[in-house]
Amino acid sequence: RKYLWAGGLDTNKIFIFDVYSDPATPKLWKVIDDFVSASGGVVGPHTTYALPGRMMVTALSNNQDHGGRSAIVEYSNNGDYIATHWVPTDENLNGAVKSGKIADGYNYDIRVLPRRNAMFTSSFTGWSNYMMDFGKMLRDEEAMKRFGNTVTVWNLHSRKPRKVIDVPGAPLELRCAWQPNHNWCVTTTALTSKIWLIYEDDKGEWQAKAVADVGDASKIPLPVDISLTSDDSGLWVNTFMDGKTRFFDMTDPFNPKQVYEKVIGRQVNMASESWDGKRVYYTSSLLSNWDKKGEDNEQYLKAYEWDGKSLIEKFSIDFTEHKLGRAHQMRFNAYSLFAKNRPLEDATRMATLIPSNEAQQ
Repeated sequence: RKYLWAGGLDTNKIFIFDVYSDPATPKLWKVIDDFVSASGGVVGPHTTYALPGRMMVTALSNNQDHGGRSAIVEYSNNGDYIATHWVPTDENLNGAVKSGKIADGYNYDIRVLPRRNAMFTSSFTGWSNYMMDFGKMLRDEEAMKRFGNTVTVWNLHSRKPRKVIDVPGAPLELRCAWQPNHNWCVTTTALTSKIWLIYEDDKGEWQAKAVADVGDASKIPLPVDISLTSDDSGLWVNTFMDGKTRFFDMTDPFNPKQVYEKVIGRQVNMASESWDGKRVYYTSSLLSNWDKKGEDNEQYLKAYEWDGKSLIEKFSIDFTEHKLGRAHQMRFNAYSLFAKNRPLEDATRMATLIPSNEAQQ
């Protein structure tokens, strides 16, 4: 947790910031500017997901047709290119099993369940769509056909694709269960407004099932980010078009129940619940070409307290007023994820000798 990676969907550059030396003043440590050439034509770095000694970067497109076929690009912690793992297609499954109608090769988010040796990627759309004006794209019938409809299951250790599962409607964010006895992940589909459960069945096979609706699909609420509570009992789902956040009871992951909703702003994108479940943070921006126009183009970071029944706003930062640009992603730490002492600073010896008189006691 020394470095923060951030990718540029249009520039194809990856910026690595030192956020450890002085957390209040992050410093640009390295810029990766050969992402496309080193990866063999991958375009649009999106999710940067840290594994021990590695950074997995999912991308959205390619430099051949600027469509949705893409890959995971693997780097070392120092930002050195290691490998490109292309998402399976109908033409090249690369050993994967196609369980549904299609293997589209599209890509978006990434998560892992290490205890099941499983890695998962979702699917969105390519450069030709995400660089287009949102309203223009919605009116373009051909453009609306260029969205992903799959989730890919990978072997985490070998990085080889195992199975391509149909999840129609552009499954975006992936979140995997935290608890050791919960072998499932969850995603939402932007175009069909559904929650999908990706789960391991009794035979050890990964399956997908639509388990809940998010709002009224006919009104295109556009589910975007999700945040799963640390005990897996609840799921926050944001919908961009109506600016709402919704909370679902996930006690039975096969039957989520919406128990709360609130309008956060005229548009809302990302959500992040604190590890202790007492706070939820929200940001506004989806993509510069897709954000709303005029007065509806609110740009903010908002923080709320959550008492299990309602959200209570604690502070809001207006990014437009302070000329901070567009508020998109957040990353927060939690003391509960670390040891009480910071070993890099506090540890001076491998062990402490016990005086002989204490040892005799």
